[in-house]
Amino acid sequence: MSYRFRDLAIDKIGVVGSGNIGPDIALYFAKAFHTHGVPVVVVDVSEEAVARGRAKAEQKIAKGRESGAFKPDAADAMIRALTFTTDYAQLAGANLVVEAATENLDIKRKIFAQLESLCGPDAILASNSSHIEPEEIFGGLSADARKRALVIHYFFPAERNLLVEIVPGRDTDPARTRSLMGLYEEIGKIPVLVGGRFGYAVNPVFEGLFLAAALAVEEGLGTVKEVDTAARVALGLGIGPFTAMNLTGGNPITNHSLDVMTSKIGPWFRSPRLMKDAMASGKPWDVPKRDEKIELTPEQGRKIGDTMLGAYFGLAGEILDSGIITLADLELGVETGLAMRAPFSLMNEMGVGRALALVEAYAAGHPGFPVPKCIAAQARAGRPFRIEQVIRRDEGDVAVLTIRRPRVLNALNDDVYEQLAAHAAALRDDKKIAAVVITGFGPKAFVSGADVGFLAAIKSPAEGVATSERSKVSGNLFEHLGKPVICALNGMAFGGGNELAMCCTARLVRAGLPVAVAQPEANLGIVPGAGATQRLPRLVGVERAAEMLRTGRALSGREAVECGLIREEVDGDVVDAAIALARAAARGEVQLKPIDPRPLDVPAALPSIDIGHRSRAIDGLICRAIVEGGRKPLAEGLRIESELFGECCATEDMRIGVQNFLTNGPRSVAEFAHR
Repeated sequence: MSYRFRDLAIDKIGVVGSGNIGPDIALYFAKAFHTHGVPVVVVDVSEEAVARGRAKAEQKIAKGRESGAFKPDAADAMIRALTFTTDYAQLAGANLVVEAATENLDIKRKIFAQLESLCGPDAILASNSSHIEPEEIFGGLSADARKRALVIHYFFPAERNLLVEIVPGRDTDPARTRSLMGLYEEIGKIPVLVGGRFGYAVNPVFEGLFLAAALAVEEGLGTVKEVDTAARVALGLGIGPFTAMNLTGGNPITNHSLDVMTSKIGPWFRSPRLMKDAMASGKPWDVPKRDEKIELTPEQGRKIGDTMLGAYFGLAGEILDSGIITLADLELGVETGLAMRAPFSLMNEMGVGRALALVEAYAAGHPGFPVPKCIAAQARAGRPFRIEQVIRRDEGDVAVLTIRRPRVLNALNDDVYEQLAAHAAALRDDKKIAAVVITGFGPKAFVSGADVGFLAAIKSPAEGVATSERSKVSGNLFEHLGKPVICALNGMAFGGGNELAMCCTARLVRAGLPVAVAQPEANLGIVPGAGATQRLPRLVGVERAAEMLRTGRALSGREAVECGLIREEVDGDVVDAAIALARAAARGEVQLKPIDPRPLDVPAALPSIDIGHRSRAIDGLICRAIVEGGRKPLAEGLRIESELFGECCATEDMRIGVQNFLTNGPRSVAEFAHR
């Protein structure tokens, strides 16, 4: 069997190296591809390493089976997919090989020389190097092989950490890079594109923060335990920098890399005395034990925190200045890969001027540390950094907008709505663009709904009306763009996601989604506020729309097609299909029927249905929106919906529903007061 994605055919995957990270990379591949029957072969020269790697992977699969993360059949299939061997010949026929051997350039070059002769002429040759430039690793390969070679840098632990840095070399075929970016997104990873500077984008943050923490200890700001604790609090880390070094076994690589960074990045970087001593002793760092409370005075905590923040912001700014990564990708990469508060959001939160002052203070006490131009310029401008959460790329005359907030399944908030509106305004006037596609990031969700935290901030009916009106702006702009707008539903569209999709000229959905679209607002004790009570009845009929709106019932992709909400299910890449449809519609080759804005023939009273535990007070408002708004032209009906959304913000049940969601999660049933 095999797996096909765009121009990639995956019949067999190879992983070279059965040490710390190779088995975890292989495990993720087995998890992603076992249903397609794709074998994953792990090769190592050491029988002992092979045995350890096999045991490690099987133990993790067994643990997943016990916890319920893997169903028994899936766990069995994953074990069958994995082969651990010392026989390099078993890599023959692999379409994708990831080298995960030790961080030694000579060893890597020898491995790739062997892989080029062993694997086929189309095989992608990737290195999981954490630092070394692609040109250094692949310089000995033929010109043809260099087109297929690049770095794919995983982060610890590779089977759970979703970040991968995709680092092409100068000779890497850009089309292969784009396909791999899409493949990794499709299998649930979060890929970011990075230039080939030593250390890439995220490791200089990780190792630079360790260096800053070690220097803080050397300078007498605190002990290892104290600095580890204060840094964790200041940076929003799950674990402190010394604890992270223990868990990842990172001392040897970091010791070497920091010394190389001196010439590759800047003179501040070097392995500190504290690291040299730790390497000589062979002992782990003396970090806080589980539940151990480390007491710091407020002044000590502030001083260490400011030191670490100054270093953090300076490191992130220097990487952005280098041009190897975009701001949005660096923000996402650091937040995902290092599990910490994203740097530019944190600067915006405290004020960019204050962030610059911290960087300047750190640089004043640490020769060679840079004051980034990007932070200085932003502080002079007096504006926060713009962090793109709606990413635009142009495919010829079709613009593709991707909503990218993977940690919250692309949920909508004010920033996303504003960015969508800004893109719509720009696209309306862009004569090079004939059509637009809107999609979401990742395989799970187009948009999971509105960010409930943003709903919880509404304090009054007037704020509710204003919020509802703001949430409609971008959809209205796309609805009246004057160009075809196709929604490519890569995953579920709930709440505001379905409302945005309904503003598009047509909708496509990836085939086989058992849960595709829903308006679950009634479960939260709120009235839909971005157009669902008006557009859904016009697309699927009043009776079906009322049932969906009042009960929150979801439709599968097939059901959504059958009732007319979605044009068709798509086998294969739904974005590519949407691009083709958008282009055909722009050329007049396909006629798409926009939503009919005329009043509906709505009965005086909607059919009685069982709304279960849901709020009767909110149900009454939803019914009013459907009936009163439906009898008006669409624009007037949308305004009526906004006013009724404002009314719901004055109810006790909205507070109950939203708080229940925030406290207990989306599956918890709220106990409404019906008022």
